[in-house]
This record gives sequence, C-alpha cells and structure tokens, in this order.
Amino acid sequence: MNERSRSTHAHRARAWLAHHGDSLTASLKRILRTPWASALTIAVMALALALPLGLWLVLHNMVSLGGQVQTSHEVTLYLKPGTDAARTQALAHTLQQRADVAAVAVISPAQALADMRARDDLAAAIDILGADAAQAALPPVLRLTPRDDATALVDAAKALPETDRVQFDTQWRDRLQAWLAFALRGVQVLAALLGLGALLVVGNTVRLDIQSRREEIGVLQLLGASDGFVRRPFLYLGAWYGLAAGGLALAILTLAQWALQQPLATLASRYDSHFVLQGLDPLTTLAVLVTAGLLGWLGAGLVTGHQLRQHRPRRA
Repeated sequence: MNERSRSTHAHRARAWLAHHGDSLTASLKRILRTPWASALTIAVMALALALPLGLWLVLHNMVSLGGQVQTSHEVTLYLKPGTDAARTQALAHTLQQRADVAAVAVISPAQALADMRARDDLAAAIDILGADAAQAALPPVLRLTPRDDATALVDAAKALPETDRVQFDTQWRDRLQAWLAFALRGVQVLAALLGLGALLVVGNTVRLDIQSRREEIGVLQLLGASDGFVRRPFLYLGAWYGLAAGGLALAILTLAQWALQQPLATLASRYDSHFVLQGLDPLTTLAVLVTAGLLGWLGAGLVTGHQLRQHRPRRA
C-alpha cells in the first residue's frame, strides 16, 4: 500500500512538472505566433517600467553626487588683508589642533595671485593693476576641512580677531536634500501608478487570449480540469510578457545612458569634475527582471481567476 501510494505521488509529481514545462513552452509559442500584437504589449509595459526606473536612476546619481559634495565640503576663512605669514601659520596650527578639523590648507596672497594669473580672463587685469598692488589686495586664506558638523567650527572662525569673512553655505545643501527626498517620494508614487498600468496591460492581453480560447477552456473544465491546471499557461504567458518588458526597459535605459554619457562627461569637465553617470548594478538588474516577471504573473493571475469564475460552464 505504501509503495503504491509513493508510486502514485511520484506519477502526479512528474505530471505536474510536465504540465509546467508544457505551459512554459506553449505560452512562449503563443507570444511568438502573434509578434506584432505581443511587441506592442511588451513595448507599452517596457515604457511604463522604464520611466520610473530611469527617474530613480537619475535621483540615485544625484544623491551620489550630493554625497560627494557633502563629504568634501569646506570652510573658507578669509583673513584681514595685511595679516603676516607668521600669524597666518600660527592660526592654521591652532585650528589644526581642533577635534572637528580634518585638514587645514594655507593659501598665501602670492599663491592666490599665481592661481589667478593662470586664468586667461584674469591675467590681463592683473597686468593692468600691477602684480604688487594685486598681491597686496589679496588676503591670506585658510581652507578648513571639517570632520563632521561644521557649525561650531564656523562660529569659532568668525570669533577670531583676524577673521575678515567666513564662507560656508549649508542652506543649499539642506534644500538639495529636501528636494531629493520629495523627488524620491514622487518617483515611488509614479512607479506604483505605472506598475498598476503595466499590470492592467498584461491583464487585458491575457483576458483577450482567454476570450479567444473560451470553448477550449470550457471543455477542459467539463472534463474536470482544476482551475490551477487551466490557469497555469496564462500565468506563464503573463510572466513572459513581464520578463520581455523588463528586458526591453533595461535596454532603453542602457541606450539612454550611452547617449548621455559623453555630453555629461563634457559638462562635468567644464566644472573640473570627474563625475560619471552610474548605471544599474547586476543585482538591481536581476531585481528589475524578477519584479517585471512577477508583475506580469500577478496581472495574469488576477484576470484569469476572475474570467474562470465568470465563465465556468454549468453541468446539466
């Protein structure tokens, strides 16, 4: 009895796996038999997936750029003109001893004048003014790199008697972070809405396929086929649509990144930056494909279950 039961379970398992394999290949063949209609469905889904994914990728790069700016922020301390080099070095040494200061760079008037003379738009003006007069007008500068919060450092720098002006603007960073947080929430809402739209596209496509096979499905149900047996090919059909749409969405984003990479590199070089547009890593790419496949599976499952309940044949 136990051996017969095990044999029965093994036979059922093999039949179950065989039907999964048949459903998988049959659903793919149905997509290939209607290439234009399938391509239209896949393209609509791909655009619905690519738009929020592309916006998220842009925000991810902006957050990365903002993080680089945040970690490299500096406090520029302009000393009063005429402060001698010895006093400037003493102030630099004192500030370097603070726990909230990571580094101090001293820029003398002579060094600042040399940097200005290297710029073509300022060299002529310096020659007209005279090098000695220009250097005398330039103040010594201390460039401070804080470790963490620079509020206490800025207050201490302003209190120094030799201080003429302290440059450290954090307001734009706070605004940038607030805008990024708002944009990220907007992308999440947009992704949910477009994801729902993609789900409806798959559902409508599967519904039309069910309508065209209503008689076949009715015969299977009359013969005692379970809802799971009937639903399975349509679930794989939705999954195929989702996977194809996810792959197309990734291809669209790759082409967009390729098109924007060179102009962005040229723009970054104008600001002496080496920022490079980051794409999707392999783990995120896999997550996009899996999510797209599950989205198609879910859309097909919802519509198929409803259609089977609505059109279930009644035995006499």
